[in-house]
Parts: sequence; structure tokens; C-alpha cells
Amino acid sequence: MMAKGPLTGLRVIEMVGIGPCPFAAMMLADMGADVIRIDRKPDPAAPNPYPTLGTKYDVMARGRRSLALDVKHPRARQLLLDLVTKADALVEGFRPGVMERLGLGPDVCLERNPKLVYGRVTGWGQTGPLAPAAGHDLNYVALSGMLHAMGDADRPPAPPLNLVGDFGGGGMMLAFGVVCAMLETRISGRGQVVDAAMTDGAALLGAMMYGLRAHGSWSAARGANFIDGGAPFYATYACADGKFIAVGAIEPQFYARLLALTGASDPAFARQWDRDDWPALKDRFAALFATRTRDAWCALLEGTDVCFAPVLDMDEAPRHPHNAARATFVDVDGVTQPAPAPRFSRTPGQAGQVAAPGQDGAAILADWGWTDNAIATLLRDNIV
Repeated sequence: MMAKGPLTGLRVIEMVGIGPCPFAAMMLADMGADVIRIDRKPDPAAPNPYPTLGTKYDVMARGRRSLALDVKHPRARQLLLDLVTKADALVEGFRPGVMERLGLGPDVCLERNPKLVYGRVTGWGQTGPLAPAAGHDLNYVALSGMLHAMGDADRPPAPPLNLVGDFGGGGMMLAFGVVCAMLETRISGRGQVVDAAMTDGAALLGAMMYGLRAHGSWSAARGANFIDGGAPFYATYACADGKFIAVGAIEPQFYARLLALTGASDPAFARQWDRDDWPALKDRFAALFATRTRDAWCALLEGTDVCFAPVLDMDEAPRHPHNAARATFVDVDGVTQPAPAPRFSRTPGQAGQVAAPGQDGAAILADWGWTDNAIATLLRDNIV
């Protein structure tokens, strides 16, 4: 199950949750880290609010082995602390204070293993007036200033799925922070806590926009800027068959190519950067692109310097020739899913299978140094 990527040899404990923490753990496992999921002991009587969890469709659980523990039980908690002494990192995504109440907070774990990197991801962060409050991706992106900039000018801000908060601002930042801290530990010999907050991460993703705003080049009005849908040359358009295309011809030479290939000869199109003309030009482009099907526009524009792409749905994207050539998507147990990224020339990542909760307990403990007798006792006493 374990890959042989650039993080091979590192041991990570993942406290199973939802959203950004499993995404970060997936990234680490994709790159070869031995990530052990600490699942909850299955309770047949308890309803499962997330029916994909623990199945092959739980893509973010790929590539890890699973050990099921009731961490409220003293012996199970002690077992987890024993694992901590052998780990390079632990990652968790619970609300502030949960791990401390379980007796598994960073102070306890770092006392057991002073070299441990303790990665935490929450919405608001571990500190600040909102830290104890509940929230979801949309709330954290809203506080960062980025949600206000997304969507059409005449509509409320559009939710950007949960890509910006959960996965970009949260999971990726946690994975990056954990790897940074593990590199630093090799120099200092000391562990530390990584506090990844989705609202911090979402704000960081907006670094360019904040710079443009300070310069005066970015309007606070939604849909009034050159990359937020306000510009006619950086937008999506409907085609004759109801499908969509995306055009991003920002640079003058690319915009000129767009006009030449589409036959947009009206002199009005030449005023690319006249913002007062943008609404009218968008209407003209909309009428132009509505004259042909998406496939017809692809035949004319795809692969040129127009900066063009078809807007594909999730069924179409894996079949696109470019994605197929790069193996951007892979099949694991019959489930099509994104491949690990980024690419490495010598130590490539690997998308592993999804383990059922608790299926690997004995094997994990054997690999991490427990004797056969000790494992048998833990199994007999239903600790594992």
C-alpha cells in the first residue's frame, strides 16, 4: 500500500476526521510517508453521516493503513502515546481543546517525543476570539476577504466549492507546514506545533489580489477586475450546444490571436483595456461564441496561443487527451480520481488503496516494533 515517493521513511499519525486533515494526510501518503490512520472503533449501532467513509470512494483516505482505537480508553490512549514516541509527525483537525481533553494534546505528546511535529488544522486557528466557534469552509473564506471577490457583480458571492478553505487554505497549508517543520527538526533536533488555520490559508492564497488592491489596480467591486469575470477576454461563455468554454487571452498578443482566429473584426473588439466597454464587449463575445458548438470551438482554438480550454465536467475531464497523456487521473479499485501531484522525476508519488477502519492494526504494530505477544494481548483485550 505504501508508496516509494520523496517522503518514504517518515512516519505520520493521522487522527481521522473530515475535510482538510485527511486531505493533508493523503498528500503526505501519496508522497511515500507511512501514514497511520487512527480510526474510531466501529459502532454498528451508530448511524454513519458520511456513507463514503471507510469505502473505496473515500478518495482522501487512500494510501494509509488503519488502526482503530477508542482513545477514551486508558490503555488505547497509552498505546497511541507509545506510537507517538516512534512517529515523526501527528496531524489532527479537531476543534481547539479536543485533543487536550483526550490527554493527547501537544504538550503531552512532545513530552513523550521531543522531536515530534504536531500538525493542527482548524478553521479559525488555535487562537483568536473566534477560535472556539463552529464554522465551515465558506465562513473561513468569507473572513479572509476572498469570498467577496468571487462571483457575478449582480449576485451574492459564489461559494467556491470547498477548494479554497478546506483543501487549499487548510489541507495543503497543513501538509506544507508539517514538511517544513520536519525539515527544521533535522537541524534543531526539536519538534514543534504547526497551527494551520483555513482563514489564514485562504488569505495567503489571495496574496496577489491584496498587492493589487494596495496598488490601486484591483477594484473592491465584484466582477469588475481582469481575472474575476469582469473582463471580456477572461471569462467563460456558453456555446451553441449549451456547453461552455473558458477564454483567458490577457496579453495583447494572445488577445490579437483570439480576434484573428474567431473572426471578431468589429473595431469595438480592439479596445481590449477600455473598462467602460467591457460589458458591451462581453455581450459581443457571448453572441459570437453562441454561434458554434463547444467541439467546434475546440477544433479551432484548442492548443493555440489564444489561452483557451473547454469547460469540462468531472466525467469528461479524465478522458481529455491532455489529461490522459499526463495520467492526471488514475483508477484505484475502479474509482477514477486525481493522481498525486506534483510530479517527481526520480521518486514519484503513488495513489494507494483505501483501508477499511481498523483492518491493519496488527500489521501496523508489528511494523512499529510491537512483539507478537504484546499484539496478541491487545487483540484479546479488544484494545485494537
